[in-house]
Amino acid sequence: MFKKMFIAAALLAAAVSQAGAQEKAPFALDWKFEGPAAPYLIAIDKGYFGDEGLAVEISEGKGSLDAIPKVATGAFPFGLADINSLMRFLDQNPGAPVTAIMMIYDKPPFAVVGRKDMGIETPKDLEGKVLGAPPPDGAWAQFPIFAAENDLDMSKITVEPVGFPTREPMLAEGKVAAVTGYSFTSTLNVMRLGVPMEDQTVLLMSDYGVSLYGNAILVNTDYAAENPELVKGFVKAVAMGWKDAIADPAAAVKPLMSRNPAADEALETERLSLSIRDNVLTDWVKENGFGGIDADRMAKSIEQTKSVYEFVNEPDAALYFDSSYLPEEPFMLQ
Repeated sequence: MFKKMFIAAALLAAAVSQAGAQEKAPFALDWKFEGPAAPYLIAIDKGYFGDEGLAVEISEGKGSLDAIPKVATGAFPFGLADINSLMRFLDQNPGAPVTAIMMIYDKPPFAVVGRKDMGIETPKDLEGKVLGAPPPDGAWAQFPIFAAENDLDMSKITVEPVGFPTREPMLAEGKVAAVTGYSFTSTLNVMRLGVPMEDQTVLLMSDYGVSLYGNAILVNTDYAAENPELVKGFVKAVAMGWKDAIADPAAAVKPLMSRNPAADEALETERLSLSIRDNVLTDWVKENGFGGIDADRMAKSIEQTKSVYEFVNEPDAALYFDSSYLPEEPFMLQ
């Protein structure tokens, strides 16, 4: 009897010791607890992060640029943010300890969402109209490239700075003719506010000449240098979360609903499904695996950024993406 109690106590002590050994790793999300956040919550609830020695706590974000300074200052070791905005941040803050290590949106969701009844059908239709754009929005950050690729006269477009909470309501109320945003965010939010999908025009920037990547996992490089195995474990857990989400999007949003009970479960399932279809599980990812980038395409995206942004320092892809924390055998999501 005593022996059994001793063994039980030893096992309990080992479990407590193992839990205590987990490294706290705050993760700065790009946006709210909506459909595309589900894979990271799955990784927490199913213990994928825990299995890698990480105690991950996820914080909501305020836009796809929001996480960059959080990670650069070391307040968060990990974040999710737009890699194109990261390029500009590092140009303006040379030597900042932050880089991308895992591509999430192989095809970015940057979009202009407009109303057909207000005359928005093509990019040119934006001229003479009011465009609502939140200043911290990743899609707005790339709008100059979209404008240049489609020969838009910016002097003919009235840009109305709007807040994220008011962006879709203003479009639904007809106060602006179009907004910049993520395709899976703005379209569904506007639909929920009474504008059917068939009455919306969705101009995906990637369909109109914008050859960029989207959001990526960021890491504080000082943290990564000290904890390389934990960083490798983090990206592994993220990949497992996305794989589960792809296998069953409806089940994937359950952890989301427990954090955001006011969310519409069906809507968030649709939002997650759209992000998987259009942004994550692309043809390139199906063939080459999840998380990496193509060097030639990255070079092209830098050149495209140079066409609308004057780099102070010579751009260097090695500063923006470090693939060394990804496995030699790529993550396959199906």
